[in-house]
Amino acid sequence: MTENAIFQPSDQPLTIALLVLPQASILEVASALDPLRNANRQLGHEAYRWRVVSPDGAPVPLTCGISLPSTGPLSHAAGADALIVVAGYRLAEVATRPLIRDLRRIAPRFQLVGGIDAAPWVLARAGLLDGHRATVHWEDLEDLAAAHPHVDVVPDRFVIDRNRVTISGAAPAADFMLHLIRARHGAGLARQVAMSFLTQARPGAEPQTAAVEPDPALDPRVASALARMEAQIDTPETAAEIARAIGLSPRRLETLFREALGTTPAAHALGLRLQVARRMLTDTRHPLAEVALRTGFSSPSTLSRAFRTRFGQPPGALRG
Repeated sequence: MTENAIFQPSDQPLTIALLVLPQASILEVASALDPLRNANRQLGHEAYRWRVVSPDGAPVPLTCGISLPSTGPLSHAAGADALIVVAGYRLAEVATRPLIRDLRRIAPRFQLVGGIDAAPWVLARAGLLDGHRATVHWEDLEDLAAAHPHVDVVPDRFVIDRNRVTISGAAPAADFMLHLIRARHGAGLARQVAMSFLTQARPGAEPQTAAVEPDPALDPRVASALARMEAQIDTPETAAEIARAIGLSPRRLETLFREALGTTPAAHALGLRLQVARRMLTDTRHPLAEVALRTGFSSPSTLSRAFRTRFGQPPGALRG
């Protein structure tokens, strides 16, 4: 997949510096580090080492409300073989100009530089992904591609391109670490680590949404309807159109939805679109008109009315 020496068989210890930004997810931190810890346990020696750093060296507030201890600021990452950034929400606040400048300056010191979840945004802003293939969380794929045309954005789970790796979320972070363990210590060890977590590695080139398996408790017809709704947020179908596409009458589809989800197809589809709108209002700077367009509302005022009804406040309240 790559000629990077990090992915060659080796008995030498590998050190990873994990730069965790405020409002990252603890699940992503654990997905990056626990496979390495488990690999050390299986091997009986310290083949993988890591240090957690933060932009200023202070503990990092995570989305779950706890603070993650840090061994120091970004400068303490020096000497590691790889630097991987973990980012989640509020990038406008946490990806500061000084941080972008420091990342740009320190990146050449590492054999591999990467980002998990929203961190590819940070790397792209630092110019570290120009001319590379890269991925990001599926919700941000379109925006990243539009904002950074010099980056070849793809919807994969993780992408390794020379000395860069981009990882779309928590589960793909574990997939990538298993790939790293397999490359350095063989498929047997990678399998042992995966079995310890009752999981299996998925290939990086697999599309992100392909990993979301249908809920076996759901009627397959309901699952099909949900998949159509989730795939067409910007151009929503009516409940009747969805029913016709999966070979049901609208009345029968509504009955199945009420039995499975306690709501109607139309109400569920509207809820999906409003949740996407809320995320865009919180995490991007798109004007309300664009948010409305990309979530299937005919106008900003139509979105505003539906938003206020669902969430009890206007869209503008999320932007201060």
